[in-house]
Amino acid sequence: MNPLRIAKFEIRSPLIVGTGKYASYEIMQQALEASGCQVVTVAVRRERLIDKEGRSILDFLDLSKFIILPNTAGCFTAEDAVRVAMLGRDLLEKQKNPGANWVKLEVLGDKKTLLPDPVGSLEATRELVKEGFSELCYTSDDPIAARRIKEAGAASVMPAGSPIGSGQGILNPLNISLCLETLKEGDADYPVIVDAGVGTASDVAIAMELGADGVLLNTGIAHAKDPVKMARAMRLALEAGRLSFESGRIPKKRYATASSPFDGIISYIPGE
Repeated sequence: MNPLRIAKFEIRSPLIVGTGKYASYEIMQQALEASGCQVVTVAVRRERLIDKEGRSILDFLDLSKFIILPNTAGCFTAEDAVRVAMLGRDLLEKQKNPGANWVKLEVLGDKKTLLPDPVGSLEATRELVKEGFSELCYTSDDPIAARRIKEAGAASVMPAGSPIGSGQGILNPLNISLCLETLKEGDADYPVIVDAGVGTASDVAIAMELGADGVLLNTGIAHAKDPVKMARAMRLALEAGRLSFESGRIPKKRYATASSPFDGIISYIPGE
């Protein structure tokens, strides 16, 4: 599989995995290893960096293997998201992590649906681009909203497959396809990553078969009965989906098509 390029970053695996919701940091470590990912997202609000035992999640991430992608999870205004992004940059610069100058932007509309706020996302994108961030923006599957965010300077647009943590998979493949078509028009290499709602490996395969450049997920692995096995399944599904997209599927038809041709078959009539 070819590396994925986002701004100045070249990523060997287009599967980006979150670090939240695991039963323990030790299970998280095993799952990340099994996923084959190179980029991991970390929510940089301070209360999300420390567990109940006072341990920092950053102590359980091998920075020789992983690039941290800080995210603004839990932000409901553009101002709050920009502030958290700045905190994330300061934190990672102190650790000399190469992910210091990029951020996954989330500006949420409400706590019930966790759907993105389109106005707040656009405002925050413009501000973060001014501040020199390479920004990956979580958005809805509305192709018009996606185009506006790209025009504002986002390094990658990340349309949702379904609501965060819902496990509903790709609810609207048509809209994801429209987002891909809109965002890649005149710029085939522009990276589009499906983010949120993935529940199982087939969801990842579907996203990649539609032509997505990558998939970002968290809950589908972290809350699986066996997170490590599910992480490996997600890795294999991503590879299979990409190969399927590149191979070119057969067109769907209304009626059956015989695997073997009928022409040239010699009929046999008993007694003749």
